[in-house]
Amino acid sequence: MDNDVAGGNSTSTLGQLALGLTLLAFGIGSTGVIDNVAASDAASLATWVGGVALFLVGLLALRAGNGGEGTAYSALGAFWFTWGTAAGGESSAEATGVFLLLWALLALTLTMAAKGSGLFGQGVYGLLFVSLALSGIASLAGNDGLGKAGGWVAAVAGLAAWYGATAAVANWPTSLGRAAGRGVTATG
Repeated sequence: MDNDVAGGNSTSTLGQLALGLTLLAFGIGSTGVIDNVAASDAASLATWVGGVALFLVGLLALRAGNGGEGTAYSALGAFWFTWGTAAGGESSAEATGVFLLLWALLALTLTMAAKGSGLFGQGVYGLLFVSLALSGIASLAGNDGLGKAGGWVAAVAGLAAWYGATAAVANWPTSLGRAAGRGVTATG
């Protein structure tokens, strides 16, 4: 069975797509940039795409012997499933803030574990950490401005994850190589 998808591992590509779309939906909803769209409106997407799909991708990666991706996607799947099923529920702002800060610790762990994987590994997880930390603090402090900032960071992380997955499938550049003459070579 061939696990490669045009320059990228298929579980990695699917995981990055699921993470990217979920982060985009959560981030855009958190910013308030679209009238009548809130982060809680992303709950279904977060539950099924971010939760179930990411968890299954994580299990497939673990089965294929990729412990790093398997751990990351399974844990992120658990996070999004939990968030998606709890969104709009009866949780206090303080409980929500603590929940987000605890999951920010997971994102920080993933950031450190992805050392050397570049923008589309460490960068996405780093932005996820910042987003969850800002959103958690915003919830604890009742600060809507911080919550919107966390949403923008999540949206940027989602775009980076989406681009990384799309680049793998479409053979687009994922890093800038050395200048070749006057141009820049695309390596990926």
